[in-house]
Amino acid sequence: MVQPSIESNTSTHTSTFPRSIDIATVCVYGIGILSAGLFLFLPVVSLLSPSPWQRTMGAIHGSAAMLAVLVIAYAGHLAFPLLRGSAKILPQVRTLTFWSSCLAFLAIVSGNWAYMRYRAPLGGARAWIRENTPLVHYLFMEYHEFTVLFTLPLGVACTWVLWKYGDSILEKKNRPVLAATSIALMAMMFFALGGFISGLNVAKTHGL
Repeated sequence: MVQPSIESNTSTHTSTFPRSIDIATVCVYGIGILSAGLFLFLPVVSLLSPSPWQRTMGAIHGSAAMLAVLVIAYAGHLAFPLLRGSAKILPQVRTLTFWSSCLAFLAIVSGNWAYMRYRAPLGGARAWIRENTPLVHYLFMEYHEFTVLFTLPLGVACTWVLWKYGDSILEKKNRPVLAATSIALMAMMFFALGGFISGLNVAKTHGL
């Protein structure tokens, strides 16, 4: 009768335990999913505000802005491999750029709607912020008001270029067009992220 060796028993015993790299992977993905969930929960907080304006305008604009930032950031992230001439992501970039433009439009429209309440002469957030913390207005709101508007024309222009040129944009003769489009997508991502962060700072200081 053949007895199992000590080494085989040890290897069988240790194989039943997860490796440290597997535990680390699960932890990283778990923390990432939890962080993403908490991030997506941000607009819902507006529903708990005592202000009826914040519960309606704030929640709608916050949701539109968050969706726009997520899609625009993803499209801007893909602009880096696109600049290197990656062909397999081109259809995905075209689709994402189109939806980025649509969501940017919704975010801007809802933002202008909320901006009416922000500039209200009685009880408006703008008057309170300029009186109590003027730096927030001049540093964050002025940036937020204008730079986020660049996302829409950049998105529309990139969408038109990507759909007009199609796969031929990767050809050598169209490299300048590809480079300009990729840089425009990166700029769109920069303006969207900056506008979202500055808007959060203003909303944190004083809601609608």
